[in-house]
Amino acid sequence: MAVVAGMVLLRDSWWAVALAPVFAIVSTQIAFFSHDAAHRQIVRGSRPAAVLCLVFGNLLNALSYGWWVAKHNAHHAHPNDLETDPDVAAGAFVFDADQAGARRGAAAWLTRHQAALFFPMLTLEALNLRVSSVRAVLRPGLRYRKTEALLLVVHLALYAALLVSTLTLGQAAVFFVVHQALFGVYLGCSFAPSHKGMPVLTAEQGADPMLRQVLTSRNVRGGRAVDLALGGLNLQIEHHLFPSMPRPNLRRAQPVIERHCRSRGITYAEATLPETYGLALRHLHQVGAPLRARARSDGA
Repeated sequence: MAVVAGMVLLRDSWWAVALAPVFAIVSTQIAFFSHDAAHRQIVRGSRPAAVLCLVFGNLLNALSYGWWVAKHNAHHAHPNDLETDPDVAAGAFVFDADQAGARRGAAAWLTRHQAALFFPMLTLEALNLRVSSVRAVLRPGLRYRKTEALLLVVHLALYAALLVSTLTLGQAAVFFVVHQALFGVYLGCSFAPSHKGMPVLTAEQGADPMLRQVLTSRNVRGGRAVDLALGGLNLQIEHHLFPSMPRPNLRRAQPVIERHCRSRGITYAEATLPETYGLALRHLHQVGAPLRARARSDGA
């Protein structure tokens, strides 16, 4: 509300556009809250949790609750499984060399350069999530489909009304681009450290519920500030083992789980935030290596 009030007070001023990065931070924190609510970390009942997600997901962020839950549940069930985890399915980015080898044309070019393009392409992630949400509500299958569709339309109307009523056309266009781009970058930078570059499991490892969650996840070192900035996703190992555990308790569980893993000889991956990006980018670069070699060979 403070951001909206600031835009009203700074009406038709370029200073109001300076609030777009703040709005992006607020949008991402709302997404973190929706994530917690969907995992029933905030309320246990399915109906109260759905209400929270519909309000904070669909209405405030234009992200479909039903679409996201189905996608996220599939991810939690088998993280980094190339066949069942939608988060590592071949798309704009490819996370497996075998998947990359089948690419041709523009898709192959994109994969060859995906490490360098990772952060620039995150500027489109928020819009990509909105497009996926709209597609989901246009298809039958969502439990609250009509409600979700209505809330998406209300979000769009309120967002457009806010920009049009407080900014000139040029200012509104700049605000929209900055807000959506930074929202996508913040979201992508929060989720990328968790699993990108982590191993694809063997059949034996994948059959073990604990190994399936721990070996494919990576924690980000840091204190309470990192907890806040990443919405608790920095404690990804604990979150995957106990997805309904309230966010504040993850840090209490962390030393217990770490000791248990190390006593059993289970790899417990941790890194600083900059290190996690380095690991993720190196993995993306390595995946594109065969395509770069093929391009050089074709060029020769």
